[in-house]
Amino acid sequence: MAVSERRGLGRGRWGHRLLLLLLLGGCSGRIHRLALTGEKRADIQLNNFGFYTNGSLEVELSLLRLGLREAEEKSLLVGFSLSRVRSGRVHSYSTRDFQDCPLQKNSSSFLVLFLINTKDLQVQVRKYGEQKKLFIFPGLLPEAPSGPGLPKPQATVPHKVDGGGTAAASKPKSTPAVPQGPSGKDKELVLGLSHLNNSYNFSFHVVIGSQAEEGQYSLNFHNCNNSVPGKEHPFDITVMIREKNPDGFLSAAEMPLFKLYLVMSACFLAAGIFWVSILCRNMYSVFKIHWLMAALAFTKSISLLFHSINYYFINSQGHPIEGLAVMHYITRLLKGALLFITIALIGSGWAFIKCVLSDKEKKVFGIVISMQVLANVAYIVIESREEGASDYVLWKEILFLVDLICCGAILFPVVWSIRHLQDASGTDGKVAVNLAKLKLFRHYYVMVICYVYFTRIIAILLQVAVPFQWQWLYQLLVEGSTLAFFVLTGYKFQPTGDNPYLQLPQEDEEDVQMEQVMTDSGFREGLSKVNKTASGRELL
Repeated sequence: MAVSERRGLGRGRWGHRLLLLLLLGGCSGRIHRLALTGEKRADIQLNNFGFYTNGSLEVELSLLRLGLREAEEKSLLVGFSLSRVRSGRVHSYSTRDFQDCPLQKNSSSFLVLFLINTKDLQVQVRKYGEQKKLFIFPGLLPEAPSGPGLPKPQATVPHKVDGGGTAAASKPKSTPAVPQGPSGKDKELVLGLSHLNNSYNFSFHVVIGSQAEEGQYSLNFHNCNNSVPGKEHPFDITVMIREKNPDGFLSAAEMPLFKLYLVMSACFLAAGIFWVSILCRNMYSVFKIHWLMAALAFTKSISLLFHSINYYFINSQGHPIEGLAVMHYITRLLKGALLFITIALIGSGWAFIKCVLSDKEKKVFGIVISMQVLANVAYIVIESREEGASDYVLWKEILFLVDLICCGAILFPVVWSIRHLQDASGTDGKVAVNLAKLKLFRHYYVMVICYVYFTRIIAILLQVAVPFQWQWLYQLLVEGSTLAFFVLTGYKFQPTGDNPYLQLPQEDEEDVQMEQVMTDSGFREGLSKVNKTASGRELL
């Protein structure tokens, strides 16, 4: 199971965090610890992170047990790869040939390989193309002094190399020296590899030394001995990864999210307050669905507020505060359920056209609510897992599938309501009112389609296309489109007397005839007429 931890935590606090992870799904941070046992994958994507100048990546392989015979281990291709991509694309090996080992590639201009040589107990570092300018050193960076505020930035070149080509003795004594050639033609760097109790361990850190090296980096682990299907050998690995930018532990694309979510939370709060003021001014035209829409706006605002606070603590400490993270997940769960329930209720015409849901609509509601709960559980599980966990990809696919099913299911009530109004406009004689409602339903259907496709497809394509430091625009577009969808929905279905969506159907012919008889006979003489509002209330 993948967990996130901060160095220096006591056993008591670690046990408390583990309990929260098991019960509530846990909280991800930017200081990662991944432990895998019996792993058989050939390629494990460990993490992706956007680095600015003076950013640092620390990797500590504390345990690697290959589970092979000594003769097999000596001819094994095992190691890490650190690659840089120019855009938001994630480096993936899912489409490569199973016999093609990434550790044997040397054509990329943005690749660093860490080849583990178990025979000579060393790790060969090979840098290709522009990545030759990266500063790579053995061991981990020294702990920054604890204090208030954000972590202080690390130095660009944390270690010096003496004239004999060995690193300065600022690292632990157990870490071997790193030969480094003169500038102009780099020699192969070599890190020391320790062997103890049939397991291997070593550590290194990378510093982004200049603006030319900034970008989105992907760290992967490869065991090319498992590339051939049916001949995999299980192995155990435990690795700690700590990524850091000069201003905190957040990736370059995540740094603006704290302010973004805070501003959007204020926008949804203002929209909710304005909506409640409209409801208070038009109490006789208000339905229950209007109050549900108000609850959705406030729940969304609270969810974004906790999301913003969550990112603040991740940036300052490397991990979120457990209690705040749990509140974020709870409000996110409520927000997701309320959003799809509100869309489905409006789309089905509940409280506007009819007050009772049909059997088909009840089934759709059951599916949507169940799927939304599952989708939010999947989201929580994904957030608690490291990217290299065995079931990370599985839960990510489950989340995508469930979200797709929910988005398709909420369209059915709108389609059924449109068909119902089309049939009613030609049979019951209330053509004008029904056609006005039909037009509103069609507009709402288009709004839902645009909202779903924009937030699920177009925004994701934009995230892939923009540079790494601008990927936060994806969250901006998603939250902005959600706010626009809320505002347009409220505008179309606002509780006003002249809104055709809220008008009552015309009186039946029998009622008209009965009123005429009562008037002609003088039975209603001296009585005043009772008017009924759209909400069914009677006004004298």
